[in-house]
Amino acid sequence: MKASPALPVIALLISTLFLSACSRHSLYETAISWERSGAGLEASSVRVSEMTIAYLSNVEPVDGETIVLVHGFGANKDNWTRLARELTNDFNVYAIDLPGHGDSSKALDLGYRFEDQVGHVSKILSALEIDEAHMMGNSMGGAITALYAATYPEQVRSAVLFDPAGIFEHDSELVDLVMDGDNPLIPAKEGDFKRLIDFALEKKPFVPWPIYDVMEEKAIANREVNEVIFTAIRDTGFEPDFRNAITRIEAPVLVVWGKEDRVINYRNAEVFVDRIPDARMVLLEGIGHAPMVEVPEESAQLFREFLAETR
Repeated sequence: MKASPALPVIALLISTLFLSACSRHSLYETAISWERSGAGLEASSVRVSEMTIAYLSNVEPVDGETIVLVHGFGANKDNWTRLARELTNDFNVYAIDLPGHGDSSKALDLGYRFEDQVGHVSKILSALEIDEAHMMGNSMGGAITALYAATYPEQVRSAVLFDPAGIFEHDSELVDLVMDGDNPLIPAKEGDFKRLIDFALEKKPFVPWPIYDVMEEKAIANREVNEVIFTAIRDTGFEPDFRNAITRIEAPVLVVWGKEDRVINYRNAEVFVDRIPDARMVLLEGIGHAPMVEVPEESAQLFREFLAETR
């Protein structure tokens, strides 16, 4: 298991602040680079049709199976680095920036419904020459992962869905806020990103102050495309097509949900498990919407145990 990069990052940030007076953006890039390096990952990109797709993958490929990680709405590939740190010794890990997110292309007219995004992921995996993989997805990425497994069953060996979107039978705090015209998932002004973090995460990881400032700037800059994407996926959970599609999943599926999730009600986990053949469920006390961020070691261990059981 790799050593935690947190202390080296903190020390480096402090020394950089006092010795070189670098900008917040330089500190951000340094911290992100250390996180990736500590996880055994490096950044790359690939051209897919007219898009540039950014992704993280192993610095050193291993003689093991492949895992594809699919982030949620408004997030990016770096949401997975602390989980990946627990896995890159044994698996070839790919964390992709979906179109419209992170460092990937952000065309407003690309198409962002779940079925559209499944098509995008298919092209991305083809470009990366990934024919078969375990997949993990969080929130919107969980819905994409589930639908991908239903659409391309021969490509998915197993799937882990962390607090997946796609089914909203039980309302959440987010639904009430959005109905009132207030969406905490789309930062628009200073202070909104801290509100987003407080809303989405129950157990917040340590992040140095300059990092959140830069993340807020990036989130506000992405407001227009975020609004387009949110509109595209908003009503899918109330349509029957998604629920019917996931009944066709052939791979073993693990549904992991934080019971303090304010974005999507954890009780929807039971609906997923009822609809997906051979699905299992784990509910986490004291955890919010992103278990792989809040408890990365436990999330990785759940995957390993699940994999061992299914074999």
